[in-house]
Amino acid sequence: MFKGTRVTLRAFTREDYTRQWAFENDPQLWFWDGGTPEPTSLERLLAHVDADKGDSDEVSFAIEADGQYIGHCSLHDFDAIHRHCEISVEIGDTAYQGRGYGREVVGLLLDYAFNHRNLHRVWLKTHSANERAIRCYRACGFVEEGRLRQHLFIQGRWVDRVVMGLLRDEYVKGEEL
Repeated sequence: MFKGTRVTLRAFTREDYTRQWAFENDPQLWFWDGGTPEPTSLERLLAHVDADKGDSDEVSFAIEADGQYIGHCSLHDFDAIHRHCEISVEIGDTAYQGRGYGREVVGLLLDYAFNHRNLHRVWLKTHSANERAIRCYRACGFVEEGRLRQHLFIQGRWVDRVVMGLLRDEYVKGEEL
């Protein structure tokens, strides 16, 4: 468990998945993730969770704020030889979006990645229409490393896939993000 000023990254509880189910069925969250909305039943979500026996290539956390589950985050696709991984953050509760919670979550994940997992690089992919995510990651020190032009068709238009990264020696621990 990792604690920040306003958020805690912790293990999932069974109760978290009822809230996650609501997030899974929010079309706006699918947009931010770059996907196409698909209805998901609670049973399907729980079956997926039960089938996952602990992927060693992913470390996932529930995000808690004010005593409640507000989303999830992970480090995944670890490369042990080259010491890098991908980061993902989803704040599903709209009351906590756009208020700096994501930056705090990213800061905790970066501390874990660089200081506990001894990684050299953390990277991510998002899309050019997700300006809030791009601002968040830039505020945390990430730089744009590449762009796949018109790579995704989202809400009736083509948008670029944006790849961002942060190197260990660029990471500044302890600064208020």
